[in-house]
Amino acid sequence: MKILVTGAHGFVGKNLCAALYNIADGKDKTRGVDSDITVFEYDINTDSSLLDTYCKECDFVFHLAGVNRPQNTEEFMEGNFGFTSELLENLKKHNNTCPVMISSSIQASLSNPYGLSKKAGEDLMFEYSEQTGASVLVYRLPNVFGKWCRPNYNSAVATFCNNIANDLPIKVNDPSVNMTLVYIDDVVDELINALKGEHTVDGDYCKVPVEHKITLGEIVDLIYSFKNQPETLLMPEIPCGSFAKKLYSTYLSYLPKEKASFPLKMNVDARGSFTELLKTEKCGQFSVNISKPGITKGQHWHNTKWEFFIVVSGKGLIEQRRIGSDEVLRFEVSGDKIEAVHMLPGYTHNIINLSDTENLVTVMWANESFDPNKPDTFFEEV
Repeated sequence: MKILVTGAHGFVGKNLCAALYNIADGKDKTRGVDSDITVFEYDINTDSSLLDTYCKECDFVFHLAGVNRPQNTEEFMEGNFGFTSELLENLKKHNNTCPVMISSSIQASLSNPYGLSKKAGEDLMFEYSEQTGASVLVYRLPNVFGKWCRPNYNSAVATFCNNIANDLPIKVNDPSVNMTLVYIDDVVDELINALKGEHTVDGDYCKVPVEHKITLGEIVDLIYSFKNQPETLLMPEIPCGSFAKKLYSTYLSYLPKEKASFPLKMNVDARGSFTELLKTEKCGQFSVNISKPGITKGQHWHNTKWEFFIVVSGKGLIEQRRIGSDEVLRFEVSGDKIEAVHMLPGYTHNIINLSDTENLVTVMWANESFDPNKPDTFFEEV
């Protein structure tokens, strides 16, 4: 299959082409699309003579090219109507009635210059379908966000993520403004479904089925919580499929190199070190413990808190004794055979480095973040 993508170097085009190349290269076999595909990339800097060739040979068209921020309003109609007309004329010239998808906008229902130009492009597509019998898929997209979106252009989310990540100011005129957004991966999923003839229909139009509705103020608050994570170590709730998860991924894509890594506070003493790695709002915290050769750590118990100890390097012994009992549970652990050991509530426990030469490295998870006002931790030797 030969696929023409106009606007291939734009935000949506880049993401779509990357997904198509993953299919073509056999890297993504989850899409249900044969890997025997060729992608014709067409953008503003492409040799214009190639459009004729591509329109002759293509089996599907993703028409993503358009004008969003012209120097004058006349360019809206030239870019969003004029080029669409040129594309369709080339297809008609070669009697190519392959399916054509066009990215329109929810603003096509408005009377501003941008909306009018998008509506004109839509009408042209519907007329083309009536004339040729070709299948046309008109997507009225709301605000799209995700990686590779150009900031300070036509996406408030991209601008907020970029500016906050880079310590630049942002301007929010009205934080109560409601936004309807779609995430770029969901857009790409829908477009690949369209390629398979499984597009989502919404009346005369098509749509991305997964939408998120949120206020500008809520978006900004979330992004600032992401920015603060290296200091607080607190990871906000990001459930699978949630807007927060998608926004966090978007925010991270704008981080400069100097913020892609950040130091962690190591609590170091003669026995080794203990470092908190990550805290969550509802699912506890992760830490890493390093014990020097021959060192015993722990020797305490909890009423309600429980933990996993996972030795990832070295050899050690974990001991646990139920409070009021003499019976000791012993677990030999090693980075050569990684396993998780429960630290049981009501059992005092320790971890001993059995090596005379090597450090013992243990990843620890506790079901709740440490609260210095209520530590639920009581010293007692095993």
